[in-house]
Amino acid sequence: MAGMEVIGDLEVFTLVAEAGSFSAAGRRLGLAPSSIARIVDRIEARLGVRLLLRTTRMLTITPEGTAYLSAARRILADLRETEQMISDRSSPRGRLRVTTSIQYGRLSLVPLLGEFIRRYPDIMLDVNLTDTVVDIAAGQADVGIRFGPLADGPLTARKLGETRKVIVASPEYLACRGTPKVPEDLHGHDCLGFNFKRAAPTWPFRKDGRDYPLTIKGSVEANNGETLGQLAAEGVGITRVGTQTVEDAIRSGHLVPLLEEFNPGEVEEIHAVFVGGAHTPARVRCFVDYLVENSRLLGTGRPVRREQAPDSLSLESER
Repeated sequence: MAGMEVIGDLEVFTLVAEAGSFSAAGRRLGLAPSSIARIVDRIEARLGVRLLLRTTRMLTITPEGTAYLSAARRILADLRETEQMISDRSSPRGRLRVTTSIQYGRLSLVPLLGEFIRRYPDIMLDVNLTDTVVDIAAGQADVGIRFGPLADGPLTARKLGETRKVIVASPEYLACRGTPKVPEDLHGHDCLGFNFKRAAPTWPFRKDGRDYPLTIKGSVEANNGETLGQLAAEGVGITRVGTQTVEDAIRSGHLVPLLEEFNPGEVEEIHAVFVGGAHTPARVRCFVDYLVENSRLLGTGRPVRREQAPDSLSLESER
């Protein structure tokens, strides 16, 4: 028997079993009840068993019919999923839920989305910028952009770049409080830090070839680097954030890099994470590919230079 005829039989039988009558299934398919009955008869003749018990008032499914219905549903679902996957490959479509932090989304991700939308007009982008961790594995989003070490788990990750850490303060703050020359000078300064539970109140340094942490303290903590960078630019204190957050302020002279000769070169890797595998929707794959294609705009490990340093300040080499 031709494969397409078998698929048609599976669809008809499933509809009959779910609708409970030949006439109801016939209305769904635009066929006469007698035509539906002949198809069921053909299936039963081929299998040599009764799948449905007919009376004048109702249809009753047999144990064999129940097993056949379960298999039919599974086969039809697999077929629909495969067809959708193949269709998506030729023309990615559907809703794509993307999440990342507010700061990174605003500064780095959102400026790239216009070209993606023009390139894939059939994809509906659902963008969620939040500093709350979204559970990708649990289906709360399709693609997430994460910073730092990744925990072991079921997600697939593709590296987008990395961001280097830098200590900064405003020229006004340094003129008032003095410029730290060695890490231990920070004990006399207001150091602005993160309030994450995982964020230790220490900053790492390297001196004489040895890496060591230095405990810092200050009057302000925040949950994102953009806020800390803005506070530092306002002269509130000294902070340590990713270069992407403060590169414009450094170039404009509103912030000054400090203690660069003691910088251990620590970076945070940036990854796109998603549920991988053979059945990953094309809309997810093409979006992650687009991010990788534009990774030079999404992460950097380069030091950031100021346009011009005030004569009263001496900057360490950032090479």
